[in-house]
Amino acid sequence: MLLNFKKILFTLIYNFSLFVILIIGIQNSSNKSKVNLILNNTVRLPLSFIIGISFIGGSTIGSFLKINPSSENE
Repeated sequence: MLLNFKKILFTLIYNFSLFVILIIGIQNSSNKSKVNLILNNTVRLPLSFIIGISFIGGSTIGSFLKINPSSENE
C-alpha cells in the first residue's frame, strides 16, 4: 500500500514539475496551431504546449499501467 502511494506521489510531483518547466519554456513561443477534435477545433495554442501536454499525459498514464499483471499473484 505504501509503495503504491509513493509511486503515485512521485508520478504527480514529477509530471507537475515537467508542466511548470513547460509553462516557463513556452513564454516566447510564436508558433501557434489548432487541434482538430471530432466535433470542433480548439483555440490556437503554441505547438510546443500541445506536444508537451501530450508527453506529460502519456507519462502519467503510462506510469500507472502494469507491464506484467500476472507476476503480482506469484
